[in-house]
Amino acid sequence: MSTVALETSRAFDLLERVEKIERVAGTLSDEDPRRLDLMSAVKSDLAAAAPLRPLIAARMLELSEKTVRTWAAKGVLKRASGHSRRLLLDPQGVHEVLHLVREIRQHKDSASLLEEVQRRIADATWLSRSDLADSLDQMNRGEGTVRVRKPSP
Repeated sequence: MSTVALETSRAFDLLERVEKIERVAGTLSDEDPRRLDLMSAVKSDLAAAAPLRPLIAARMLELSEKTVRTWAAKGVLKRASGHSRRLLLDPQGVHEVLHLVREIRQHKDSASLLEEVQRRIADATWLSRSDLADSLDQMNRGEGTVRVRKPSP
């Protein structure tokens, strides 16, 4: 078996295992400690996985290798750390994008797939900020002052 075939097989086996764990975790409430344990196991498996060649990521995402390389250049797919010369991708990042791609393909035309994935990643980045979460909590509690600019004459 060639190196690429072996790497592809291992990557798809990992993906299948991770997806099974996520499906089981999805049947549990967000507060259930078992869900947290399962999601922690997913994160650990992905963190320990070997970086992915663009060709393998393309197969996982059902995209062309050229598209995967473009997405990596635009920062949509994260480069694996410690690999400066050769493009290798972070398995966790590919997995996250895989979920977005699947969801978008179910509901939208894939012609704007890149833009939609980029938008959702940017939204998730904003929503993960603690200062924004604090501000939204304050707003929901009715705290603070709403300031509206007066229209110019």
